[in-house]
Amino acid sequence: MTHSLAKLHRIRIVLVETSNSGNIGAAARALKVMGLAQLFLVAPRVAIDDQAQRRASGAVGVLEASHTVATLDEALAGCAFAVAATARSRQLSPDVTDARTAALALAEAAGQSDVAIVFGNETSGLTNEQARRCQMLAHIPANPGYSSLNLAAAVQVFCYEARMALLAESPVEALARPGGVIDVPAGLEEVEGLVRHCETALAEIGFYDPANPKRLIPRLQRLFGRARLEREEVNILRGILNAATRKRP
Repeated sequence: MTHSLAKLHRIRIVLVETSNSGNIGAAARALKVMGLAQLFLVAPRVAIDDQAQRRASGAVGVLEASHTVATLDEALAGCAFAVAATARSRQLSPDVTDARTAALALAEAAGQSDVAIVFGNETSGLTNEQARRCQMLAHIPANPGYSSLNLAAAVQVFCYEARMALLAESPVEALARPGGVIDVPAGLEEVEGLVRHCETALAEIGFYDPANPKRLIPRLQRLFGRARLEREEVNILRGILNAATRKRP
């Protein structure tokens, strides 16, 4: 495997509340065909059964190595970038693009840490809150007259685009700042910790009213997601929040 394609092992496919075991098996097959290996199942509504094994075909190993977790936050732990696969437009959503452009962003981010593509339930898709856990929303530009796509087929398209993005990538050396310090992207859990810190600190200084939240917190989530913060930047912002609240009489 080339240096670029090795990044495929840093891409997680996350299925949220999947209700058809055959789709889990077919998704595992899609991963293996394109060279991915990390499959996360968030609160699946079905078990990995005979149907899943049959649909996985030669990718039973991906099924057996899959991770079943209770929450999306657990599935995204350790990731610095995530894309939500969705066909629906949403208010206060992260940046919205197509699967091919999203794959290019994933390929870039996978150079330093794990990344994820998140798929919702077959019937209802992702909730707004689940989508806001990601930095980018991406859709497959299908026929507008009939855009419904099977979950496993959607996984296949995104995995294909990720592989193609990495195949087209030119190997580059990691750029370091003066002194040899390499910028480290903040993990999603670190960014979410910053959002929660903002929530409590802004309430303490009177800028945010938890009883009448309006859209401040979703806007902060979108802002921080768009900024693609580094770990050091998160620490700076949290230090500012700590200093601001300590100075209050």
